[in-house]
Amino acid sequence: MTDFLCLGSGSSGNSYLLKNGNTCILIDAGIGIRTLKKTLKEYGFPLDHIDAVLITHDHADHIKAVGHLANDHNKPIYATEMVHMGINRNYCISSKLTSKHQHTVNKGQATQIGNFLVTPFEVSHDSTDCVGYKIEAEGITFCLITDCGHITAQVAQAVSEAQYLVIESNHEESMVQSGPYPAYLKSRILSNQGHLSNRQCADALVSYATPLLRHVWLCHLSEENNHPELAKKTVDQILRSNGIVVGKDFEVEVLKRKTPSGPFLLQEDHI
Repeated sequence: MTDFLCLGSGSSGNSYLLKNGNTCILIDAGIGIRTLKKTLKEYGFPLDHIDAVLITHDHADHIKAVGHLANDHNKPIYATEMVHMGINRNYCISSKLTSKHQHTVNKGQATQIGNFLVTPFEVSHDSTDCVGYKIEAEGITFCLITDCGHITAQVAQAVSEAQYLVIESNHEESMVQSGPYPAYLKSRILSNQGHLSNRQCADALVSYATPLLRHVWLCHLSEENNHPELAKKTVDQILRSNGIVVGKDFEVEVLKRKTPSGPFLLQEDHI
């Protein structure tokens, strides 16, 4: 069995935990180190039990605590070569990563980290580089897709392989268009290197989800251009209009932006 905990999901900071047996990993570390340590301890996953940190891309809300995790707590940081370079260029990283803590992963190539088989795949976003992760352990396939401008072939494949899926549902397009953001920021969000809308998220599930899929968590919701209830309602309605019934075919939940969600138990067989 595998435990999944979301520590936070949104522009204020992103971080996710997976634990299987004696292996515990973080995906992204965009939360302050003190909050990260406190939350992990409260949920029974103390920081000294973390074996590795995987990074999706080099934006501040995904890497804020990376320097502390590497240099103060001796945690190995896994990322693509370009993401490692981007991390050390980022203003929010005062404690730069050294080669001692930098472990390189390559898109499409699997890496064994304890009990987990980790395969990064390309995701379109306006960062130095960006990946999602497919993570396998004991018959479980978990995929995470965040900060994704559009559904590429690689992202579609990840959705089709997932039993448990975290996928971005960042904004309601009409809220972006009518909102107070300047034109350049609206264009960025809505571009193919920006973020997935509620509809794009739902359409991806309609087009690529298979009977393997059991549970979907909507992540990285915008505070200004979305609401949890709206995201859930939009996704549910689009799925239902295409013959997919939430709660019957698979579950859909929204991850909280600033506080933990879970932990959830990922199991190979239906209960």
